[in-house]
Parts: sequence; C-alpha cells; structure tokens
Amino acid sequence: MLLNEYGILTSVRELKSVYIETTIPSFAVGRPSRVTIIAGRQAATMLFWENERHRYDLYVSQYVIEECSNGDADAAGRRLEFIRDIPVIPKSEEITALAGVYQKLLGIPDRAKIDCFHLAVCVAAEIDYLLSWNCAHLGIQTFVRIREHNEKHGLFTPLLLTPEALIEIDEPEE
Repeated sequence: MLLNEYGILTSVRELKSVYIETTIPSFAVGRPSRVTIIAGRQAATMLFWENERHRYDLYVSQYVIEECSNGDADAAGRRLEFIRDIPVIPKSEEITALAGVYQKLLGIPDRAKIDCFHLAVCVAAEIDYLLSWNCAHLGIQTFVRIREHNEKHGLFTPLLLTPEALIEIDEPEE
C-alpha cells in the first residue's frame, strides 16, 4: 500500500477517489429551489449521495471546510454535518504554489481563487475526480488548459465532473 503525503492511496486502488468541492454539500443541504436547473442539480447531487458515493473514496480539504463554515450559521452547520465523516486533506505549501500557478494560467479573478485551491488539492493529492457544480471555473474549457499544462509539467490531472457524470442509472428492461 503506497500512501502519498496526504494519506491518499495512490497505487492499485480498489475505488476511484472523489474530491467533494463546496458546491456539493451546498446543493445537497440547501433549501429546495423553485428554479428548475437548480432543483435538478439538487436532485442529481442527492442521487449521487444516496446511491453512488459508496462506490468511491471521498475526500474534502480544509478549504472546503472553511467555505462550508461561511454564511448563515444554520446552513453552515448543515453543510459541515454533511461532510463530517469525509477525510480531510490538509493545506500545504505545494497546494498554495499550484493554486497560484492555476490562477494565473486560467485568469481566475481573486474573488474566485478558492477554485484554484480545490484544483490544486486534487492535483497534489492525485484525486481521480473533482466533483463540483462550479462549471464556470472548473468546467471543460478549464480542463483542457489544465491537462495541457499538467502534461507539460509532469503533473497528475483529475477529471472535473458534476454528480450527474457519476450516477449509474438502471434502466428498466423492456
């Protein structure tokens, strides 16, 4: 068994690893939305959580805990309870340095630089999937640029996914 410095098993894993970014607990425990697309994301998040999460090794980071702690105290408490039993990847100098590189590479504004930290955690800890609803900064256009950069620099590249991508739907046989 080989553990990296973050305590993540990096060779011959039985389960794929998934980093739970802050939007996941936010959608899972937020008040039900009347906006159709938001309600759909909430439903997909809960489908993943209730039916699929056991198929993966889940992780959060100290950055997720800090973000989940912000805002309304009751909502923060629900978010923190949601992620309570998930192993936490700590902050490190490597993650901070990588986040700075990604912020510059992707042109992410300072107000959203936390997204670069989520990505850097996944790269440094070699997490297979970064699960997020933040497709503005962590979507397909971002993935292409990150993959090119990481390949050039010999770095691991996680897949950036929404919960829908990890839901197995069993269609009834006809």
